[in-house]
Amino acid sequence: MQSLLAPDALHLLREIGRAGTLAAAARAIGIDHSSAYRRLGTIERRLGVRLFERARDGYAPTAAGELAISTAGRVLEELATLDRQLAGRDLLPRGTVRVTLPDTLLDIMVPLVAKFATVFPEIAIELATANAFFTLAKRDADVALRAAATPPDGLVARRICGIATALYAAGAADPAASPFVAPDDTLAHLASARWIAQHVAAERIVLRANSLNALRLAAGAGLGIAALPCFVGDRDARLVRCTKPIPEMASSLWLLTHPDLRRTARVRAFVDFAGRELATHKAAFEGSAA
Repeated sequence: MQSLLAPDALHLLREIGRAGTLAAAARAIGIDHSSAYRRLGTIERRLGVRLFERARDGYAPTAAGELAISTAGRVLEELATLDRQLAGRDLLPRGTVRVTLPDTLLDIMVPLVAKFATVFPEIAIELATANAFFTLAKRDADVALRAAATPPDGLVARRICGIATALYAAGAADPAASPFVAPDDTLAHLASARWIAQHVAAERIVLRANSLNALRLAAGAGLGIAALPCFVGDRDARLVRCTKPIPEMASSLWLLTHPDLRRTARVRAFVDFAGRELATHKAAFEGSAA
């Protein structure tokens, strides 16, 4: 039973249950397939029970496996809750704050972090670039910066300002006839991705990418029109706006954190500082700085 209760074993069981394959579970927890195979074998031998039936198309949990997966998820969630609650008792502004943000915000956030470090030298900042939402409930990050029409449920959200999006190309281009570069399925939640799906025929899309910065570079190279936030497109000297900001693509910039961490001194210090500094870029975010 000791092996089953170890965090690495719990994570492996939970991820096999989620993914249904050992390979996908191994990728999710950052180990190779052979290590995951050995780890699962060790768990089953020590428990004396088979947790999964192996098949070509995946791993199907046995009755014992269903119980193990359910227990692993519950225990990991309780550990994450304890971690947040203990972290929330910090009284002094020191320690580490992990911030997740899309790569489009790095040009603004890196100078902001440098300025923050001069004011709060005992707080270290970790930046985790990700274009999909991290799960703050599991402490993937302490603070998230995200563009969305509305914030996710269950998080403390501070709206910074609006974000305008327009069409950009390397020179004059007709949106009704020119090729497009577009977000791939991982960015399907973006309003710009939905607009393109509704207004641009699939055969006119010459490239897809999982990064708006990649689309900016592609548009700058002349591959096609890109739908970009104005604070991204306007700062690239190779690009010009083909349209005014499109209302259907509008969103807002949110600073997000978990309720258990809102009063943690280091998190509160960063959120308050970042909120003030980001607000100074309002004109760029809302597309009126060009």
